[in-house]
Amino acid sequence: MALLEIKNLHVALEDGTEIVKGVDLRVDPNQIHAIMGPNGSGKSTLAYALMGHPGYVITEGEILFDGENVVEMGPDERAQRGIFLAFQYPHAIPGVTVTSFLRSAINAVRKARAGGEDDPVRVPEFRKELLAAMDDLKVSRELASRYINDGFSGGEKKRVEILQMAMLKPRMAILDETDSGLDIDALKTVAEGVGRLVSPQMGAVVITHYQRILNYITPDYVHVFVNGGIVEEGGPELAQKLEAEGYEGFGSNGKGPA
Repeated sequence: MALLEIKNLHVALEDGTEIVKGVDLRVDPNQIHAIMGPNGSGKSTLAYALMGHPGYVITEGEILFDGENVVEMGPDERAQRGIFLAFQYPHAIPGVTVTSFLRSAINAVRKARAGGEDDPVRVPEFRKELLAAMDDLKVSRELASRYINDGFSGGEKKRVEILQMAMLKPRMAILDETDSGLDIDALKTVAEGVGRLVSPQMGAVVITHYQRILNYITPDYVHVFVNGGIVEEGGPELAQKLEAEGYEGFGSNGKGPA
């Protein structure tokens, strides 16, 4: 049984405009799947639909996580079960520090997995793990006391998202254009962090327009996403082909659905 299995998934906007048009995808633990497509092809819509964004309507199909259909679940329930979404443009949360947010999120997950019983992480244990993860991912320690993404650089935002992933230990990570706006040093750090976190307990879907992040993360499978659907699949060599030839050969003019 796959960790994440998407079956004939159709996703529309609230006005009925169909964006994702029948996607099938299977991701196992310890696998990295890259979804590559031109801007406007519907990649981010797929990511938001997998996480349960209320602005997108699943009109047909299933999203199976550990064999359970999560289509009717809210984003919080999906997160508690172990699905994590790293945003292309992480939002600022003024008034909530990185430390406070992470500890609250960890406690919410622990409570959900304990069947509603309170099982908060102890402060010394949390602090030790947080500082070790920050050092490992090259996240400045001073960010721990700052409000989430408030005034952060692009690289700091993405590093903090990977920090969240390291601390929350999801079973499936979906990274939506994580390489967007990163300089080469931040890109390497983020990519290396993702590579270390994928394990027999966790799989990942890396959604991107460019091949450059795949210079540092070697995917097991590459899926070409054009006009709302997967049009070709292959190994890492497919990413190289896309970088060299672009998406025109896959029936796209680069102006797919929003």
